[in-house]
Amino acid sequence: MDRPPPDVRTPPAPTRVLAPDIARGFMLLFIALANAQFFLTGSDLVRSAADQAVAVVQGVAVNGRAIPLFAFVFGYGLTQILSRVRGAGGGWVQARVLLRRRGWVLLAIGFAHAALFLPVDIVGTYGLTALVFVGLLRARDSVLLWTAGLTAALATAGTAALALLLSSGGDGTSAAPPSLTQESFWVAAGERLQEWLLYTPFTMLLDTLPMVLVGMWAARRRVLEDPGAHLGPLARTAVVGLGIAVVVGLPDALVTARLLPAPSPVTAVTLAVTHDAAGWAGGLGWACVIALAAWRIGERRGPVVSAVAAVGQRSLSCYLLQSVVFTLVFAPYGLGLGATLNLTGAAVVAVGTWLGTVVLAGACTGPAGAVPPRCCCGVWPTRARRTSPVGEHHG
Repeated sequence: MDRPPPDVRTPPAPTRVLAPDIARGFMLLFIALANAQFFLTGSDLVRSAADQAVAVVQGVAVNGRAIPLFAFVFGYGLTQILSRVRGAGGGWVQARVLLRRRGWVLLAIGFAHAALFLPVDIVGTYGLTALVFVGLLRARDSVLLWTAGLTAALATAGTAALALLLSSGGDGTSAAPPSLTQESFWVAAGERLQEWLLYTPFTMLLDTLPMVLVGMWAARRRVLEDPGAHLGPLARTAVVGLGIAVVVGLPDALVTARLLPAPSPVTAVTLAVTHDAAGWAGGLGWACVIALAAWRIGERRGPVVSAVAAVGQRSLSCYLLQSVVFTLVFAPYGLGLGATLNLTGAAVVAVGTWLGTVVLAGACTGPAGAVPPRCCCGVWPTRARRTSPVGEHHG
């Protein structure tokens, strides 16, 4: 049923909702695995059976699947902030000002993150998305879903065209971004900013906007707050979404693992584009799996669940900490291991870094998983976080 934007003054949630925190905390492991692999600049990354296993697992379950999930939670949080403002007696103007102000802050953080550490920054992408598309929060359900579908189709077509253009006359493979191979930090910083200025608006369209809109739609139905009321749709979406991600992503993963012969440039582009397009289904599938897991856990939160949720509560800080560690380990002006490590070595660094953030976040968490209230990006305190914690979002 098509419904207008929510205007119901929802009462404050008495406790922090687990599903968004678990989603962000768990998916930061996937972000770490993908970003650590991104830092590798060697020409021979698959050297053993372990490397092949890592390539297959990451190809079907991790790469291109984590960012869509974060985008879903981000869009979900935007709708929750709008509902919270309305519940406090405010209106659309107040909500729009608040969201755009936070969008500018995220864009500034993303700019600094790109200059210092990583050109494939997602924080600035979220900020730009909030600034440009905040008006869609008032759109009807049908507009959200049709826009998500059309945007996904256009993004896939654009990606395919660009990939074919770049691979023409070559072997279908792409070299590492120039910023990753610079010996000087300052030269690399200049390269990173140029890459970021191209990457951020493109990624806003390619990876985030379709799932941001789906997240807005899901928030109107309180899917993460009340997964028990949506068990059937959640289970079906989890099976179908992850099934599509695995089946469609497997050929490209097998080629990356060198378990299939190298295809022609056109075939390689086709496999890569379809792999990434299936990431939207995979991200949605992971969101449903985590919602079901959170429903199953309920209030029985042991130390492991609480620590992973604490990472989700501090997702921005943990995301930036990953970039600090990866720069120190992989960059030429750090330890320089990006030129020598294989896929398995990068995965070990990624998992170790994520586990470190789990330990740190868990140690900083108070009784019953309590943390100081944070804003939507987990940076500064805000009174609104005490009344409705589900609006936090980040990628």
